[in-house]
Amino acid sequence: MSAVFLGVRHHSPACARLVERTIEELRPAQVLVEGPAEMNGRLDELLLGHELPVAVFSHYRDRQRAATSWAPLCDYSPEWVALRAGRVAGAEVRFIDLPAWHPAFAERANRYADAEARYEEATERLCRHFAVDSSDALWDRLFEVEPDDGLAERLDAYFELVRGDAEADTGDRARESYMAAWVRAAVDAAGDRPVLVVTGGFHRPALRALTGSGDRDGAGGDGWERGADGWPLVPAPPDGAMAGSFLVPYSFRQLDAFAGYQSGMPSPGYYQQVWETGPEAAADGLLRMVVERLRARKFPVSTADLIAARSLAQGLTALRGHPRPARIDVLDGLAGALITDDLDRPLPWTGRGTLTAGAHPAVVEMVAACGGDRTGRLHPGTPAPPLVHDVAAQLAGLALDGGPEATYRLDLTDAADLERSRVLHRLRVLGIPGRARTAGPAHGVDPVFTERWEAQPAVGREAALVEAGAYGATLAEAAAVALTERTRAAAAEADRLAGALFDAVLCGMDGFSDQLLGELSACVSELSIAGPLGDVLATALGLWRHDRVFGMARGPLLGTVIDGATERLLWLLEGARGSSGVDFSRLRAVVAVRDTVLHAPELLSVTRETAAAIAWRIAGDPEAPIDLRGAAFGLHSSLGQVPGTAGDPAEAVRTVARAGTDVLGDWLAGLFALARDEVTGAVGNDDGNGTGGGAESLIDVLDGLVRALPDDEFLSGLPALRQAFAFFPPRERDRIAGRLLERRGVRGSSRSLLRTTADPLLIARARALEESVSRLLARYELEATP
Repeated sequence: MSAVFLGVRHHSPACARLVERTIEELRPAQVLVEGPAEMNGRLDELLLGHELPVAVFSHYRDRQRAATSWAPLCDYSPEWVALRAGRVAGAEVRFIDLPAWHPAFAERANRYADAEARYEEATERLCRHFAVDSSDALWDRLFEVEPDDGLAERLDAYFELVRGDAEADTGDRARESYMAAWVRAAVDAAGDRPVLVVTGGFHRPALRALTGSGDRDGAGGDGWERGADGWPLVPAPPDGAMAGSFLVPYSFRQLDAFAGYQSGMPSPGYYQQVWETGPEAAADGLLRMVVERLRARKFPVSTADLIAARSLAQGLTALRGHPRPARIDVLDGLAGALITDDLDRPLPWTGRGTLTAGAHPAVVEMVAACGGDRTGRLHPGTPAPPLVHDVAAQLAGLALDGGPEATYRLDLTDAADLERSRVLHRLRVLGIPGRARTAGPAHGVDPVFTERWEAQPAVGREAALVEAGAYGATLAEAAAVALTERTRAAAAEADRLAGALFDAVLCGMDGFSDQLLGELSACVSELSIAGPLGDVLATALGLWRHDRVFGMARGPLLGTVIDGATERLLWLLEGARGSSGVDFSRLRAVVAVRDTVLHAPELLSVTRETAAAIAWRIAGDPEAPIDLRGAAFGLHSSLGQVPGTAGDPAEAVRTVARAGTDVLGDWLAGLFALARDEVTGAVGNDDGNGTGGGAESLIDVLDGLVRALPDDEFLSGLPALRQAFAFFPPRERDRIAGRLLERRGVRGSSRSLLRTTADPLLIARARALEESVSRLLARYELEATP
């Protein structure tokens, strides 16, 4: 006997009925199904009493590549029906596709992703011929609402047509070659009994061609080695790679094309009803459900509206020549009866894609009703990856396995609570729902030593744990691998890299994070924006110097990151070119470099002298941003003199001031961000002249420059000057104000200069306006008589 090929659309009730009927009539010896061949030894596990939908979750990881994929199954999936009905009929049932880790599935997260994009031209021609808007409407028109008589022939014609216009890629050709090897082996094993092959319709024409002739020697004549039992061997992962497959619960939302699913039919809740009760009952149920959902949300829907929607749906069914109501007939009928507003976008069922924000409330409820809210549940006897058992043991051992409403307040200075915190953070970075931190330290030197964790919706927790098992067998290992991948993905985004670093600290990564350390160091060396990289350096340095909670002080993880970030920042800063204005994030980066050179020199490849020399070159570079030049001058002053250089702040201020007060203000902002004490002296101390020991006070120099400014230049430069002095804390500003009063021989509180009744800029503009008006009045001799 030869093989009988059924090409199907994944998650199609019509195709599922055809598979079931064919197995009953054909009574095949073998039923071969598109699916992961590595699961063949575990079909009993797959056929336990699960509540569908479920999915086979597969993962793969080596040093170069990591991949995950899903093969979802619901009650009306033709693949599931083939497995179930085949077993009932006494057939041998096998999956025949390559393992999900195989390069043939590169960039494909869903095994059953349709090939519609590749035969788009053919489906567009058919849509025009049958006057429908989308491939989904076309499918309903041709298969779901038509009688089952002749369904197999219509499917054959459809897939021959669309495959004829599409070229399979390298991955599909490898998969089809492998599946053909299984078909040949099954025909050999079946003898005179038939073999049924159930695959996606895109593959059917190729499989028929590949198995029509050819050798049937020990190697299968196709390059795929066979085992001693005559069946193709399942390719094994490369040495050193980690791969596996497990069952996970799935949901209708994950299956729904309106939520972004790549394969099969949209509206799984609706088609579940079609599978269970038929198109007529499903249409009537959808009408009622949409009305009930809208009424529950206070959307006005009357009985007359329901009657109108039903009448419109029936009329559209007849007008379109459908023997039974299709999904679009019901949805269009509802839209016509319930939506009276002008719509600014097409109705979502006229195409594919996610439901966008701002959709009409009735449309939202229609899509939600069609999608359904079912979530699968695995049989209690389903094997789980080691991570699931490790998490359960750790939660029980640390008393974190309280009920769904349990809240935890943790004292991070307590060793037991710190370990509880680490476990909860590891679950968080793995994306396991159920608990969320609502209070706690925001960064490594945040003086907060308690955390609060509260219950959150735990929908999908079981599936998330199984999927996280792809990262490792233990919670600590899985979290470390997940953070390593996240760090690699954030290589060009320093803000995400800083978050990954702090998450590593919260998870307690020290001791088993060599790969994470390497990724952090590599990423730091590639960052190209100084500001965010400075945040990474500041975070790492603060933890290295001051952490007494997380156990990271003086740790090697942070030391390597600090060294790499400092060297990279000095290179980026010296190469900066720029524009006017003050870049505060870049100034914070220079501050981080200063603090690192001063307080952690033993970690650095760069010496203090080298850093000071770089700062001096930046300070004198006319093409460098002016705020960075001021910051570099301050960095040089903080680190000490370099032979052959001199840095007199007063003279530097006079030189910069010649370029204008705007430029002076930006330069001072950089200077004050780095070196207030070094350049201003102890204002108001020592000999009373504000010099801090005899040198010319920068405050005195600035006061003289500002007093000599014409009014228009003063007003122009005032915002930049105020911004620069904002770097001084209140106590220092108070001392500076006192010095200015002293220079003018004015007695009184310095606070009179710091606290005004209005915004100083507003006062300055008002004064300028008054003077302008006075000059205008004087010109026309209109000033008031004394």
